[in-house]
Amino acid sequence: MIIGIVSDTHDNLGLAEKAVKFFESKECDVVVHCGDMIAPFTAEVFDAGFEFHAVRGNNDGEWNLKEAVQKFGYFYNNLAELDFEGLDIAVYHGTSEEIVQGLFGKDYDYVFRGHTHQKKISEYEGTIEINPGGIRLPDQDEVFHVATLDTQTREIEFHRIES
Repeated sequence: MIIGIVSDTHDNLGLAEKAVKFFESKECDVVVHCGDMIAPFTAEVFDAGFEFHAVRGNNDGEWNLKEAVQKFGYFYNNLAELDFEGLDIAVYHGTSEEIVQGLFGKDYDYVFRGHTHQKKISEYEGTIEINPGGIRLPDQDEVFHVATLDTQTREIEFHRIES
């Protein structure tokens, strides 16, 4: 199974659409959005040929975002606990580093998170943290990336999405 991981799209429809096309080209079975989609019109871009899960980010304040996602996928208000092919995955936007740190060393194989807009893979206490990055912020050099996780090989890859 291939899992696509995306975060912090912040209503950038062009990049969100390119991310979806990329996930479709990689034949992702599942796509997980780690928060900060912002508005329902951005969420609707992810209504594609894969299973979709999303958590609320600190900028996801639109009252009907949850309703929009639930028309085609799953939306979690703060933390999602997912299991794909025996891998336990926590998904949290990442607003509180204390909460992120608290997820390590538990029963999770992976923690997917966003918020920092910087791609990252690290391991703490046997749990692998994956942050796919996000749209480029004015004070950052990094461009938009997404990540994929192959549940069979456990290979994690970052993929640059051109604007």
